Amino acid sequence: MRILVLGGYGFIGRAVMRRLAADGHAPVGLGRSAAAGRHRAPQFDWIGADIAGLLSPADWLPHLSGVDAVVNCSGALQSGGRDRLKPLQHDAMVALFQACGEAGVRRFVQISAPGAAPSAATEFLATKGMADAALRASSLDWIVLKPALVIDGNAYGGTALLRMLAAFPLVLPLVHAGARVGTVSMDDLTGLVARAVLPAFPARQEIDLVEAEPGTLREVVLSVRLWLGYPPPRAVLSLPGWAGSAVGRIADLLAWFGWRSPLRSTALRIIAEEGVGGDPQAFAALNGGAPPRALGETLAGLPATVQERWFARLFLALPLMVAVLALFWLLSGAIGMARSGAASALLADAGFTPLVAMIAVVGGSLADLALGAAVLFRPLARRACWGMVGVSLFYLLAGTLFLPHLWLDPLGPFLKVLPGLVLAWVLSLMLEER
Repeated sequence: MRILVLGGYGFIGRAVMRRLAADGHAPVGLGRSAAAGRHRAPQFDWIGADIAGLLSPADWLPHLSGVDAVVNCSGALQSGGRDRLKPLQHDAMVALFQACGEAGVRRFVQISAPGAAPSAATEFLATKGMADAALRASSLDWIVLKPALVIDGNAYGGTALLRMLAAFPLVLPLVHAGARVGTVSMDDLTGLVARAVLPAFPARQEIDLVEAEPGTLREVVLSVRLWLGYPPPRAVLSLPGWAGSAVGRIADLLAWFGWRSPLRSTALRIIAEEGVGGDPQAFAALNGGAPPRALGETLAGLPATVQERWFARLFLALPLMVAVLALFWLLSGAIGMARSGAASALLADAGFTPLVAMIAVVGGSLADLALGAAVLFRPLARRACWGMVGVSLFYLLAGTLFLPHLWLDPLGPFLKVLPGLVLAWVLSLMLEER
């Protein structure tokens, strides 16, 4: 079968495509960038399109040519930055359902979420629920799957957050530690998707994918910590709800800078008010009476090696690295502007004319300010890191040519450039989103 997978290079979409291909199907991935899809998984065909812009059946019909089934793995947690939930999760889907009817594509598998309903309190669950309702009202052979927190060897979003929390040194800070958080293994999810796309699979049903006995957030994070091989924390700090709300509001603000933090207010509200759960009976009925595997069984089937521990600790350190680099370069530029006279005098002593020295100081300060600001914007952050590396190398080269004695200065003005240069380079390596 030729199967169109929306969000094909996302966390769930990529795993779904691999499973479909392993079963002999020909999955076609649709994502914002076909080039990004080909870079990550060149063995598949890719379509580049912004789903939030495909708002009429005519927009979708060219992408449905020769397609036998559609699997929707797309979605976003919250509006902000480049994400607009209603066009993405509802309006475009309604147009797609109609286009599938016109193109003769009968089978549609929708990856939704526990608690999704048009009346849900969060925009994420409400728009997912509105799309689910529109799909149920259509003439398509639909299956709606509602996975709990998906656990895989790969990590993104909520699963990355679990590893980050588990990596906290000494203590474990948690908000809503007693909330129930059910999980499901990626293998159980992709296995069910692979069955659901087949014409013989019973259509027009909703299936929750969640372990039979979900643990609390505290228990889940401690299980992940044990799986990673870290010692138990000295203490578990149960933080008040207002602390989580404050973090969520900061994360919401950062979304307008392009940073898609898993600690957004939507995620915190869902955990606080509803938890992550569901009813495993429908899945069990299709699986010989067995519910989705429990978290312990899922983790036992995944290797936890040094790369998982590196990811957990580096993901925890990433916000600090961005903040430190931004602060360093912004302060460097601001101090350079404020002390331009003293800095230009230093260059004048090296043989520069006063005008050239002042231009060099002001130009360098402006470059520092620009790079410090740019690293705070996610779309520019990686290029800003490369710029920091380039400017640092230029400073060192020029300084060596004109002010070589500063290498032996007891305060080490040149030597101290090297750690910042390396930090910018390491951060540039970490800023791949998926």
